[in-house]
Amino acid sequence: MTTAELPLRPISTRSTETVQRVAGPLLIASAASISAGAIHAGAIGAHAEHPQTAKAFAVVALVQVAWGVLALIRPTRRIALLGTAVSGVLFISWVAAKMRGLPFIDGLGDKEPPQFADTLCAGLALLSTIAAAKVAFRFRPLKARPVLATTTAALLVAVALPGMVEAGNHVHSHGSPGQAIVVGANGQAQVVTASAAVPTHPYDPNLPIDLGGVPGVTPEQQARAENLVAITLIRLPQWADSATAEAAGYKSIGDGVTGDEHLINWGFITDDHVLDPDRPESLVYNVRSGHRVLESAMFMLSPGSTLDKVPDIGGALTQWHVHNNLCFTNDLVAPHVAGLTDSSGNCRPPTVKLEPVPMIHVWINKNPCGPFAALEGVGAGQVLPGQVASCDHVHGANGGGL
Repeated sequence: MTTAELPLRPISTRSTETVQRVAGPLLIASAASISAGAIHAGAIGAHAEHPQTAKAFAVVALVQVAWGVLALIRPTRRIALLGTAVSGVLFISWVAAKMRGLPFIDGLGDKEPPQFADTLCAGLALLSTIAAAKVAFRFRPLKARPVLATTTAALLVAVALPGMVEAGNHVHSHGSPGQAIVVGANGQAQVVTASAAVPTHPYDPNLPIDLGGVPGVTPEQQARAENLVAITLIRLPQWADSATAEAAGYKSIGDGVTGDEHLINWGFITDDHVLDPDRPESLVYNVRSGHRVLESAMFMLSPGSTLDKVPDIGGALTQWHVHNNLCFTNDLVAPHVAGLTDSSGNCRPPTVKLEPVPMIHVWINKNPCGPFAALEGVGAGQVLPGQVASCDHVHGANGGGL
């Protein structure tokens, strides 16, 4: 009995060749996606004042890096198609955010002009979309150019570094050293620059308080602002032990996960005391170290008060704000923050939306956005239409924190 010898060929020859052929364009798409993801990761901390935005950037960063790695491991047309869809959606979302804002993400509802970091991210997403689509929808063999692809990928990874640095430095107030966007009692926002004739000093609670150097602030307004800071520095430490505060009726609103935990005395909100560090409506503790460290008073006005009728403390030095996008548990004794409002500004039952009242912080530690910042290192909260949440770089202290 004789047997015929049949020529053998590897079963996976065609698929292996295809993988090798498409690896070049996918290498470029992968590098662009990973670089964009790294920049988004660098922007998370700069958007901490809006937890929903920070979480969105974290998810986007994870998706972009994960797809980029997957494309390196399995460079196939199916993966390329997935990357085309992912990067394309992200690029379109950036365009929508710049043109109209993204109202379903708290913190991105208002359109902002393009800046270096986000524009770079968008360009990388567009490049990734095009490179991945070239593989996903082209069925003819692609001419391999490994040197070109590798060089391009290396350059794309390199551009991520300046993007990450710029994203980490992003402040929504768009201020710069020596400038601040501040809002006066008349409700008008303006960019102010410290006068060269009046030297300015960063706010340091351990040094004499000097809040001078802001154009338009009268000596009386400056004195009122400095006096409020001074009396708060003297009197607020009586609440340094949170157990003392809790014994006096302060209740946590359960926001310690942000790193800054607010304890509110709901009875003090309706009393006759205003801007009184002996009876502050809210106390803010830094909990990043695992225990509560008092860092700020948050003075709140009575229910029924509005932003257009707040006390004039320091003119352009001070800005009141509200938080009208928070949903609380339906608890009359100690409501906790349970989430954010939807795109219509409503809370999902059983959570409820409390009446927002004007409030202002006075920090007893250094803060990059000055002694009256809404949060540590950023301008936050909601202000009157047409205004910008203030970040006072004139008196801000680099680094902040305790």
